[in-house]
Amino acid sequence: MTDAAPQAMSEAEYLRSERESPYKREYVGGFVYPLHAQAGASGEHGLISTRIIGHLFPDADRLGCRLYQSDMKLYIHATASYFYPDVMLVCGQEKPDRYFETSPCLLVEVLSGSTAHNDRRHKHAVYTAIPTLQTYLIVSQDERYVVEYQRGEEGWPMREHRGEGRVDVPCLGRSLSLDEMYRGVL
Repeated sequence: MTDAAPQAMSEAEYLRSERESPYKREYVGGFVYPLHAQAGASGEHGLISTRIIGHLFPDADRLGCRLYQSDMKLYIHATASYFYPDVMLVCGQEKPDRYFETSPCLLVEVLSGSTAHNDRRHKHAVYTAIPTLQTYLIVSQDERYVVEYQRGEEGWPMREHRGEGRVDVPCLGRSLSLDEMYRGVL
């Protein structure tokens, strides 16, 4: 989400108008937030997302999972919210709707200046309440730095990775290294 003034709208109106909108918008608590930052995403942002998708795709495909990069909406029923995660992985569930998913096991947000606060605070709180989510990654585009949240018996412990390291992707039975995410970028 950006700092643009939110527009009040019903969920039905958001869904009807989103497909015709000239830009992406997220819907949270009865308000629509335009994602102007999407149109101006940096090359690093796009490359990091693409690298993550590229490394995960063979395993996702082999296991019958669906892997998306920023164009598929995530619907969170508990908060009646819709988001566009930078990377979303869904395994083991039938696809409930043509325009959104509801049961991700992995979500990734690549930080940009306009979204960093929301990705770290608001989205973290909303995403980690999703029953199927196992992993939430917040990935910097300015340095080799990843914040990893993994669902555990006692909540969502955070691990930070600077420079190097590996993050677990349990729903694929594999890990992903910072080298894989950042090769050719940083």
